[in-house]
Amino acid sequence: MKISLLQVNTVVGDLAGNADRIAAGVGEASRFRPDLIVTPELALPGCPSRDLLLQNGFIERGLAVLEDLAARLAGAPPVLVGFAEPNLSGRGRPLFNAAALLRGGVVEKTFQKSRISPGILDETRYFEPAVPSSELLALGGKKVGVVIGDIHPSDLPMEAEVIVNPAASPFAAGAPARREEMLSCIARENGVAIASANLVGGNDDLIFAGRSSAFSAGGTLLAHGAAFAGDVVNVDLAVPAPQTVAPVDPAPESEIRQALVLGTRDYVHKCGFTAVHLGLSGGIDSSLVAAIAVEALGPENVLGVLLPSPYTSAASIEDARELAANLGIRVEVIPIAPVMEAFDGALQGAFAGRPPDITEENLQARIRGTVLMALSNKFGSMLLSTGNKSEAAVGYCTLYGDTAGGLSVIADVPKGMVYRLARELNRERPVIPVRVLEKAPSAELRPGQTDQESLPPYDLLDAILHRHIDCFESPEEIIAAGYPAATVYQVFRMIRQTEFKRRQAAPGLRVTDRAFSTDWHMPIAAKPWWREGAR
Repeated sequence: MKISLLQVNTVVGDLAGNADRIAAGVGEASRFRPDLIVTPELALPGCPSRDLLLQNGFIERGLAVLEDLAARLAGAPPVLVGFAEPNLSGRGRPLFNAAALLRGGVVEKTFQKSRISPGILDETRYFEPAVPSSELLALGGKKVGVVIGDIHPSDLPMEAEVIVNPAASPFAAGAPARREEMLSCIARENGVAIASANLVGGNDDLIFAGRSSAFSAGGTLLAHGAAFAGDVVNVDLAVPAPQTVAPVDPAPESEIRQALVLGTRDYVHKCGFTAVHLGLSGGIDSSLVAAIAVEALGPENVLGVLLPSPYTSAASIEDARELAANLGIRVEVIPIAPVMEAFDGALQGAFAGRPPDITEENLQARIRGTVLMALSNKFGSMLLSTGNKSEAAVGYCTLYGDTAGGLSVIADVPKGMVYRLARELNRERPVIPVRVLEKAPSAELRPGQTDQESLPPYDLLDAILHRHIDCFESPEEIIAAGYPAATVYQVFRMIRQTEFKRRQAAPGLRVTDRAFSTDWHMPIAAKPWWREGAR
């Protein structure tokens, strides 16, 4: 049996455009003369469509587009297309997550997803789980079952020799390899071949890595598609040896970088923008974001904005200019000292008798945010926010200042990984100045300031954050593991007190299993549940 997997980058809500993308993929795959062509899960409406699925007329329009697509593909091999199907039973949720078999110009039959996940795709809000189906298709001399989304051995149709799997598995670091290992294990232990078409592309904060894959009944990887790129994966199940296996770099730095590039490109373009700009401080975070933006969009579509204050060091300005030159991007310099003086004068009476403090530091960040947003309004480019996950976790950022923007590129990247990504970039060619990698991080909002005046060392901070955010550990458990109690409680207080900032930040790209934008649902007006100092 020959199967083609369409690893297509769909646009949420673009029903007609997605139909065109599927049709183009079918045209390419047809040259392989497959017995079946498979699209990813929810390929027609795009994934995740979220509350578009509840809009009057959206589902009806999708069904009409599906019928038109079937007619367009009348002369093509059978095609399995992911779509949202109305639940006409009158019981449960309004829709099924479904796949339609298009053959001979018509929608011949449909299959519904039985394993509905309450996770990051929020499927339980929209989709009713279907009873696992035992229906099989006779294709290419094989008995073929259809399983949508996650595959569980108990859901495999009896007597199936091949399982085709429309999927939309969101990316997190290490997840593609784990998924392939799981599919291989299920194939081997159940003696069934598996061909899985996985979505590719960035949709809002979620990124889909592609890497569609096929396995023999013995669990051998026969083919997998490109990572973070569209692809048509052709596999002949009669050939037991690997056929189309695109190279994959297993290093987390490599796959996170590719994910951020794809997520940035798709978010900017799917939101209707062509160009971006960002504040360049001469620091590591803005340097990395600028490099990712250039890789995603091209240097001609990226503007670096230097916003020096009286506290900005000459070295930082030099580093920012060197970075811009290395990347080949344009630079705009807008000093903020005159605006700072205007604010000082305007607030002089109200602040009389009170010494300067963090208020004046935050004003600098907010002045920069206002200028950067003004550039966005005037020139129609998207502002990229440059804050990292470690800073967002503890609120080391200024609301309406450095958190301003349309997309926060590295919002789910801890500080330590920021440095690792920067060094990964520099291994290919010198991009980020060496001094940026070596100097102490600083917001430069007062003379001689460094981040470590306000925060624990980043390696210690990241370790505590990982244990709490990713591993759900309590303060007592982290302290028992050998971390200093005073620092642990300091970090927990900061996390709790700054939830309101994270709620108002720009959308961030998800690259871990616990992103603030998607996987973290904490109350704002809440008291700490732990007893500080308890041992």
